[in-house]
Amino acid sequence: MCAYIGRHQAVSDTDFVELALGTPVELWLGEEGETEEERAARLAAARDILADDPTMPDRVSQVAAEVIEAYAPELFNVLSLPQPVRRRPRRKGAAA
Repeated sequence: MCAYIGRHQAVSDTDFVELALGTPVELWLGEEGETEEERAARLAAARDILADDPTMPDRVSQVAAEVIEAYAPELFNVLSLPQPVRRRPRRKGAAA
C-alpha cells in the first residue's frame, strides 16, 4: 500500500514529517559531522524560513502533538508490577 500526500509518495516516517513541515528534517536537527560553517549556514537558512513563515512553529507543535496523541499508548506502555506481600516474621518462644 502506498501513501501519497499531494503528488508526493511518503515511504517512511521521515517522509511524512518532511511533507508536513515542508522542509527536510536535517535542516532543523543538523547532520552528524557537519562543520561550523555548514552549521552556521543551516541555522541561517532555518531563521530565514521562520521569518518568512511565522506560523511554522505552531504547525510543527501541532504535528508533534498529534503524533504523541496517536502513539501515546505505545510510547507510554507501562505495566504496573505487583507489590510484594510483606509477611511479618514468626516469633518463637514464650512471647509468641
